[in-house]
Amino acid sequence: MFVGVAIGIVFGSLPGLTATLGVAVMLTFTFGMAPVPAVMLLMGVYAGGIYGGAISAILINTPGTPSSAATVLDGYALTRQGRAGEALRIATFATAFGGILSALVLLFGAPQLARVALEFGPAEFFALALFGLAVISGVSGGSLLKGLLMGILGLLISTVGLDPVGGLPRLTFGMDNLQGGVELIPALVGLFAIAELMRRAPGAHLGAQRFETADTPFPFTRAFRYTRTLVKSSAIGTFIGAIPGAGPGIASFLSYNEARRSSKNKEKFGKGAREGVAASEAGNNSATSATLIPLLTLGIPGDTVTAVLLGALALQGLRPGPELFVDHADIVYAIMLGLIIIQVMLYVQGRIAARLFARVATVPPNLLIPVLIVLMFVGAYSVNNTVFDTRVMMVFGLVGYIAHRFGFPVVPMLLGIVLGPIAETGFRQALLQSGGDPGVFFTRPLSLTFITLAVLLFVAPLIAQGVSRLRQRDRVST
Repeated sequence: MFVGVAIGIVFGSLPGLTATLGVAVMLTFTFGMAPVPAVMLLMGVYAGGIYGGAISAILINTPGTPSSAATVLDGYALTRQGRAGEALRIATFATAFGGILSALVLLFGAPQLARVALEFGPAEFFALALFGLAVISGVSGGSLLKGLLMGILGLLISTVGLDPVGGLPRLTFGMDNLQGGVELIPALVGLFAIAELMRRAPGAHLGAQRFETADTPFPFTRAFRYTRTLVKSSAIGTFIGAIPGAGPGIASFLSYNEARRSSKNKEKFGKGAREGVAASEAGNNSATSATLIPLLTLGIPGDTVTAVLLGALALQGLRPGPELFVDHADIVYAIMLGLIIIQVMLYVQGRIAARLFARVATVPPNLLIPVLIVLMFVGAYSVNNTVFDTRVMMVFGLVGYIAHRFGFPVVPMLLGIVLGPIAETGFRQALLQSGGDPGVFFTRPLSLTFITLAVLLFVAPLIAQGVSRLRQRDRVST
């Protein structure tokens, strides 16, 4: 477990090398291992990888994993303010908190959550994706219109590739490399990392103007101020993680948006809100443990990593599902308890890693930028081992740079790219199953609930802006 967490942190912190890749690489080392150590090694890599993604998100404005994209919004702002160490400490604490809470839910409430997960069909997945897209209203900066336009652009990009239902190519322009769609990792690295380097290239510093180390004790009193946010974010992450196909990325953005919505200091979000970092990291790491709920109880992998775990269990002669709890209860509960130990190890190693990585903020740009460029190109190339992905990265870097120059936020675009396939597949499959009746989205309780929440999230900022303008007019008139 200790080694797995350390390896995961390294994989997650390097742009382009994801937690999924780390787990896939380590799978070969589980041959001949007992079931519990094998799963714990892979889960350690997974949890460490998700946390590692926050390190690069906070320090260099580049999410190491897609699930850390929301952490960029406030984490990098804290680094620019000279508080890189504090941001990393908050992320470490929130990650461990969310992971432990999710592991406890897995230990005591897995069957109940599994029953809810079984209720998710195409209509529910479309509604959940729509709910996730509604988060655009909370991450659009000062302009909801610009955020919506970038979100629509992201949705358009998500349609590139083969039609998920008909199998026909769309927007590929005759390029075979686009048959499978636009790869998320090169797009992610381009939008954030390459765009940031282009912005800072004329001589600006990538890191902080002053440096605050991570050697000072963690401000637990400050952490407990965010207990409500941490608990809510962990609950959201656990619920989303239990749904097959959702994953930590959606959980992270939903947790961040809820923290912003319920905060008394909404104006600080996106400008260095510690609460935003805590919400994002608690949400995404709680989802990692929760992905085991559908795997162990139903035999359904919740994401790509648990699909690898399914293979690892199969190598051990174990078949996940209800009978696993009857025939191998000792193994199942050992895995669940092991998840709690992993989070403790993650916190300890995270504190050590924070002390080391926080000093990246003080490295001179002329030394740091060449290293980052090499890592970014290696990360993009390693996705499919093709030069084409590095070109995709550069194109998205240019898009991100232009978007920033004209005040367009790039996070909504990323949301569109991530959630577009889920929304489209769910929408079309639901209509096929219902014979073209759109009422299927409003007659199922979970689907109706998510759609209603999505509408409220879209409308709430408009109402708030209207009320604010009316108050300003009243002040001027008086």
